[in-house]
Parts: sequence; structure tokens; C-alpha cells
Amino acid sequence: MTSASKILEKYWGFTKFRAPQEAIIDAVSSNRDVLVLLPTGSGKSVCFQVPTLMEENGVCVVISPLIALMKDQVNSLQKKGIKAVALTGSVSQEEIIRIFDNLLFGGIRFLYISPERLQSSLIQEKIKQLPVRLFAIDEAHCISEWGHDFRPSYLNLRILRALHPKTNIIALTATATKQVLLDIAKYLELEKPKIFKESLIRTNLHLRVIDSEDKFENIRNLIQAIKEPIILYAGSRNNCSRISDFLNANKIKSVFYHAGLSMEAKEIATDAWYREKVQVMVATNAFGMGIDKANVRMVLHTSIPFSLENYIQEAGRAGRDGKKSYAVIIAHVRNLQKSASFFGKAIPDVDFIKELYRHLNQYFHITYGALPSAAFTFELSRFCRHYELPILKTYNGLELLEREGVLRTKTAGRSIAEMMFTTSNEQLFAYYRRNPKKEQILKVALRVYDGIFSSFCVINIHNLALRSKISKEHLKKHLDEMNRDGIIKYYSGQNDSSIQFLKPRQDSYTLSSILANIKQRTRIKSDKYKSMLSYIENNTFCRNRQLSSYFNEESSVDCGICDVCEAKKRKGGIDKKNIRASIVALVKDEGLSSKQILRRLAYDSETILKELRLLLDTNVIVLNSQNKYRCVKTED
Repeated sequence: MTSASKILEKYWGFTKFRAPQEAIIDAVSSNRDVLVLLPTGSGKSVCFQVPTLMEENGVCVVISPLIALMKDQVNSLQKKGIKAVALTGSVSQEEIIRIFDNLLFGGIRFLYISPERLQSSLIQEKIKQLPVRLFAIDEAHCISEWGHDFRPSYLNLRILRALHPKTNIIALTATATKQVLLDIAKYLELEKPKIFKESLIRTNLHLRVIDSEDKFENIRNLIQAIKEPIILYAGSRNNCSRISDFLNANKIKSVFYHAGLSMEAKEIATDAWYREKVQVMVATNAFGMGIDKANVRMVLHTSIPFSLENYIQEAGRAGRDGKKSYAVIIAHVRNLQKSASFFGKAIPDVDFIKELYRHLNQYFHITYGALPSAAFTFELSRFCRHYELPILKTYNGLELLEREGVLRTKTAGRSIAEMMFTTSNEQLFAYYRRNPKKEQILKVALRVYDGIFSSFCVINIHNLALRSKISKEHLKKHLDEMNRDGIIKYYSGQNDSSIQFLKPRQDSYTLSSILANIKQRTRIKSDKYKSMLSYIENNTFCRNRQLSSYFNEESSVDCGICDVCEAKKRKGGIDKKNIRASIVALVKDEGLSSKQILRRLAYDSETILKELRLLLDTNVIVLNSQNKYRCVKTED
């Protein structure tokens, strides 16, 4: 067996682990079940990759919920010369058999697979035949309905115990309350797991909430004060393009990213931001999972995250290099009740789910008791127009029905069509003066699709034809001609979004077993959003202590660097008595070096060291033989 430190140096180029990576690796190498709660950016993947590579052979099976995250990790391993493969939904049965042959005989060390893919009896049998060294469950909070991204398929992961009873499991997450941690251990059937839990609080990350009616002015001022990379979460696709256009117009280079862009457009935007050709990535929450960029100096939210779990993951993408960084929310506090009302209207309740299920069966003419074998082509906007349903609430309802195993949805690989202008305004005006039949199409596209000059936009052929007052056939012909003329780049593709029903139509009986779950999860989502709003509204209590309390961490010490703490400092100066009390609280139960104390307290180092000397002089604390400070008695 090769030592962990040699593996780290060989493949990652580091000579030391971050705390507590080495202790986690030791526990995994000792065949212990391990439960890991580490903040975003703490290097959780190393904790299962290194112990696997310490052995000469054997496979680590990694369960991960996101295809993009799987691909990122596989690519990262392959660049290091480590053989890894991801088993995604697009892989055929023949390819599955070939992949497992390579896992058996080809030296592949890591198999990444989604929890849904694991439900296949073929894949279960193939995994049973593998020499599995370790099971790693990534994003393990998904197993708990109290988590922020519950996925019922995670509940079936106990099958891993049946496939390889003697193989240990490591479960990893960045955000989990006490209840979620208990659920992870219970549903994965972990045997006396060794738990590693680090504080979610990052002492280099300055938390801010800005109450503002003029978001754009605040956005510009904040970004102009910072010269390094920034992620701006804008909430909706339209907001992404609007804010990106605003920044570029103000000479702040930016790109935008959302799920509606083509794969090519996403890669172009991500690459430009990674290489720092642009400073700002404006995105929906579709961006960020698996992002490993150390010098992100600010994460800025201009829309309210759905939960504190979501927020702390997204905010944690700033300052991974340990340098001073910012996590900022811009919100108009007086409009928070309106936000809560909007959020509530987008969450499907039991009555809406019943209505949605009934409409789906009517729409596809499914008779009572029938279970169609084939999938149906499905366009969400058309379905919602037909029954006058709100799109976001319907989308959330379909997602919920999918999670409960009632149906399966498939999103189009390339949505209807994508288009981007590739010429200047002047050239465009000259073009449509020469081609009057195309003038209306171009004007409509410019009016409807923000950002179409800077990136590909998903366009709806039906709507664009309707607004341009021509047939879809003539529209496609004009688009093809403009593409050949070099005025636009245009890609068209089949709309292959689809729905497949997984249970026979039995109306209320089909839903009866899941309605209680739906009601419970609706309440949980609502409670989480209320906690998020409370965090934004509360400008009297340290931001980090608010987060600590939510995630069941005990903290009696203000961070000193959030907007709330800094406001207190401005009012009364630095409270040195509070600093001394903070030091005493830290060293009451464990010895800490001055470096550790400086890292945990967010006051300036000169002030902390001065108060340390005062506490030593008054015999409140002592310095032991390991050069660590310990408490002698509490301060009066």
C-alpha cells in the first residue's frame, strides 16, 4: 500500500493535506464507515480518491446526482493520468457491458454513476462482480427529505450493502443540519460511522446584505471596487442577459450562463471566465457545481436563494484561496413579503398536483387503468397555455411527480432553435435594408431576445414566426439564408422533450401514496425559504452566528467581519472585552495556537495578540508546552 502523502504529491502536487483530510483518509483506509461534513471548497473528493489510489487495485464507486459534476471529476482524474469513467443516462446497454469489462480488466479505478442509474438490475449485477474498494456517496444530504435537494432515488442506496456487505462507505456533504446527518447514517445503514464535521463558517468570507431599490447601481459600484473574478447569481435567464448587457455597457467585461444555452455557448462563456478574459460570470444556479476556481473574490446574489443551504454552497465558491472575499446579497427588504408570496405561488400544493396529473392524462388521452409504453413528445409552454397553468409552478409539479416515481421527463438536448447575431449594428441595419423580407424577423428577434448579440439565445420558432407574421416554414428558410450570409449563427434541432408515465392511470389512487410526502415537502420548502428571508431581514445579529445556529453549530462569538458586526464596530468602536471573552470561549475546552486563534477570530491580528498578552499577564489563560493557549479561569 502506498502512503497517502505520496499519492497526494504524485497526483495533486501537494506535500500536505488540509485539515481534516488526512484523518478522514486514515479512517477510510481502516475500513470504517465515514460521514463527512465539510464546507464547499474543502476538498471532499480527495477524501475518497486518495484512499482508493493507495491500494494497488480495486474500484471506487461514486454516487453523484449531477451529470455535469460527474463529468468534471472524471475529466480532472483523467488529466492526472487516473483512469475513471462516468455511466450517464445516454449510455447504451452494449456500452454498459463494455465499460464494466474495462472496470474488471482495464485498470479503471473510479466509476461515477447517478442514483437513478443504480436502480437498473443489470448495473447492480455488474457492480456485484466488481472488486469494489469503496462506495462514496457525494451530495449525501439528498437522502433526507429535510435536506434542500431531496431525491427519492437516494433512499434506494441501501442496495449497496447487499451488493458488497464488507465494503465500507464514505458519505459526503457540504451542508447538513443535525436531522439530515442522522438521516444519512440511518438510510445508508452506516455502521458506527466516524463523523468528521468542520464548521461551515469561513473566517475570510465577509457576509453582507445590502438593502437597495436600485440593484443595478449597487451591482456596478460593488464590482468596480473588485478587480478579481466574480460570480453574480441573477435568478432568471432574462435577468442574466440583462445584467450582463448592463455590465458590458459600463465597461465591465462579463458573460452569462443558464440552462437554456447550447452546450457550445456554455463552454465558451465558462472558458472566457476561467481564463479571466472577462471578470464577471452572470448566472442562474445552474452554474457553479464542481467549479474549482480559487480566486473568486465575490459571490453576489441579486435574487434570493431558495434556502440557506443553497446560499452557503453558492457563497462558498468565493475565497477558496483563503484570502479576503465577499458574499453579498442585494435585496429590497420592504419587498420580502412580496418575494415570499411569489415563492409560495410557485410551489405546487396537493390540490395543484391532483389537477396537474388529471390534465396530463387528458392531454395525452390516457384511459383509466392504462400505462402507455412509449414516451410522449411534450412542450411545457404549449401545455401550460392549453390549461392556463403557471409555467414555474407546473415545472415544479412535474419535477415533484418525477421524484415520486409517477413519471419521467426528458429535456430536449437542443431546444427548438438557438441563434446569435454575428455582425455589428451598422452592418445589420444595412443588411435588412437590402433584404426587406427579413427586416421584421430581425427586429422582432432584437426586441424579444436580450443578449442575442453576445451569446446564443434559445428561440421559439412558433412564437418568432407568429410575431413576424409569416409561416414557420418561411421563417426557417430566412434563418438558413441569414446563417449562410454570415449575419447570424443559427442551429435548429428536433424538440425531443418528452414525458413517460411510470404508473398506470388510476387517478386519486395513483397519487394517494405520495400526497402526504408532497404536503410534507411543500412545508419544508416553505420553512427553508422563510429562514432565508429571516437571515436577510435580521440586521442586528451576527450573520455567521445566524448561519451557525441554523446548522446546529454552537457559537457564542460574533465573527467581527459581517455587515452586522462592522456596523456595531462603527457605532461603538472595537469592544476589547468582547475580544477577550471570545478568546476565553475558544480555549475553554481545547488548546489552540495563536495562529489557530487568529484564524477563528476575524479581528485584526495586532489587536488579538495584544489581548492574548493581557489574558496571559492576568493568568486567565496559560501557554502550555506545545505553545497552545488554555483557559485557567473564566474572566470576571
